[in-house]
Amino acid sequence: MSERDTIVAVATANGAAGIGVVRLSGPRAKVIAEALCATDRPFVARQARYARFHAADGEVIDDGLVIAFDAPRSFTGEDVVELQGHGNPRLLAQLAARCRALGARAARPGEFSERAFLEGKLDLAQAEAVSDLISASSDAALRAARRSLDGVYSARVDELVEALTLLRVHVEAAIDFPEEEIDFLAAPELAARLARVEALHAALHRDAARGVRLVDGLHVVIVGAPNAGKSALMNALAGAERAIVTPIAGTTRDVLRDVVRIDGVELTLVDTAGLRETQDVVEAEGIRRARAEVAKADLVLAVLDDREAEAAMARLREELAVPTTTDAPGPERPAILWLHTHADLTDMAGGEDHRADGHHLWIDTPHGIGLDALRAALREAAGAGQGADAGGAFSARERHVHAIVRAGTHLAEAAAQLRARQGELAAEDLRLAQECLGEITGRISSDALLGHIFSSFCIGK
Repeated sequence: MSERDTIVAVATANGAAGIGVVRLSGPRAKVIAEALCATDRPFVARQARYARFHAADGEVIDDGLVIAFDAPRSFTGEDVVELQGHGNPRLLAQLAARCRALGARAARPGEFSERAFLEGKLDLAQAEAVSDLISASSDAALRAARRSLDGVYSARVDELVEALTLLRVHVEAAIDFPEEEIDFLAAPELAARLARVEALHAALHRDAARGVRLVDGLHVVIVGAPNAGKSALMNALAGAERAIVTPIAGTTRDVLRDVVRIDGVELTLVDTAGLRETQDVVEAEGIRRARAEVAKADLVLAVLDDREAEAAMARLREELAVPTTTDAPGPERPAILWLHTHADLTDMAGGEDHRADGHHLWIDTPHGIGLDALRAALREAAGAGQGADAGGAFSARERHVHAIVRAGTHLAEAAAQLRARQGELAAEDLRLAQECLGEITGRISSDALLGHIFSSFCIGK
């Protein structure tokens, strides 16, 4: 790999703790640090040394610790030097400016992680996990990001790619030896390998979508008939009077949003207009927007007046195109949690049931009954429930899920071609599926993709 220039950035600045770090990476990192410290004594790798940091005229800018890391045993895989001084942003800016005057240049956002990726210290999913670790807003998100940084997510992707490779080898062998009497495409071994690939893909899709919710938060849309109790539920979860509550049907005519945290888990709550037929132009527009929000939801809170629950549920099933079986939500179908309000009037408040058509909770919003169970269900839906740690949850990005979905499309095409004994076409779809998965870890990536990913990182990472 060609030699790069040396970069510098203020990696962290914590004035409250009195600590600040300036990081150098590149071939001249140690030379610049030695000039800054006005010393001719080389730094010993991984040994902290006290030093004074000098300006060009010899005046002391700051003092602190210097720690050097020799290539390739460093975060970036290059020579790295960290200058640990006081946390005043002005001091840190002066140190960074002095490093630039000595030959470094300012790092781009994410450039340290990008260099680590290019040097093979991290794959792309691990590099993104660095950013996820920094921005995690809950303990569950922190643990998930740590797992991704440790390679748990990448190992899952690699497992699927390996199974896909074995399937490709089998199919391409059948293509290469068409004169053989044995029909390789009809062999039970091929069917078993295809079933394994499909199972691994489905599990990865499910867990990656969960990882995205841990990173980005859960998009929750509240729907139901007018006066079912949607706005009161919105206010109870938000802990504030965000929506107007009146006995008059159709009070909510537009989409209301609020970002809330439940035990550290971030949720975007969306209250919508009551779903019903109406001649009111304004209300009709609110209903149209409600339906558009449902299409983007991770989870729908389907609110039912428990006094007429069966009829309300039938109307909502038709509105949401919900099947009556336990089919898993697909990429185009959000999960649904059925909430029975006014349950105090039917003596069902606090009840909970897992039926064939989904999870049902009975709540009494004015008295807070059933809300703890609802919050637990929301945490579970966001991937931060009690089973998150046991299941090895990892952080993921929306682009990963898109790549997995595209891979799934090619897998479905390949399966259809195999059934039709079209080996060449199946092999091509399997290759395309493998390329999609390669985008996740960076085994296959473009400069444009890398630029987009790392530009979202903070300076110094």
